Amino acid sequence: MLFPIPGLSSSGVTQEETAPPPPGREMATFSAGCFWAMQAMFQQLKGVDKADPGYSGGMIAHPSYDLVETGTTGYAESINVVFDPKVISYRQLVRIVLTARNPTTLDYQDPDSGTQYRSVIWYRTVAQQQAAIAEIREVNAEHIWSDPIVTTVEPFKSFWRAEDYHLNYFHLHPDEPYCAEVVAPEVSHFQQMYASLLKR
Repeated sequence: MLFPIPGLSSSGVTQEETAPPPPGREMATFSAGCFWAMQAMFQQLKGVDKADPGYSGGMIAHPSYDLVETGTTGYAESINVVFDPKVISYRQLVRIVLTARNPTTLDYQDPDSGTQYRSVIWYRTVAQQQAAIAEIREVNAEHIWSDPIVTTVEPFKSFWRAEDYHLNYFHLHPDEPYCAEVVAPEVSHFQQMYASLLKR
């Protein structure tokens, strides 16, 4: 996602997510690099109602893709997940964030670099904060990665859903070069790692 998307305008208005989740559902917000890949992975999980791509961490209203990609807004590409905690736990979602993509590289997810690609768990409650910290400790202790995790755990500020053309981008454009060369291998690896958690 280091280049403009051919044939697409980044015009359009981003929408802030302010509505609470439906009864019996919870929300989780994560940043871990390209949101096309993150959405493509998380929307396959059992218990996940939706995983929207967007922007978290900045302060200005209506951030745009072009603006966020400058790395100067404080925003990071993110996904906002609505899930059923009776089917999949928040801690399971955190583990996927910490294992499906590399959480040990600061402001970098190959081939993307910049603060807009940083790795953050945006907690909405104290319980989410504690679960995220505990899971980071556990993954570090298991030595899944050769380097320590640099993912930060920070209080949720806001989530602005990305422009409409980003929604389900990988599903709709699998042959686009970035999707074919970067996202597809990541999604395939994720599917192998978490086959038991995927929707049928």
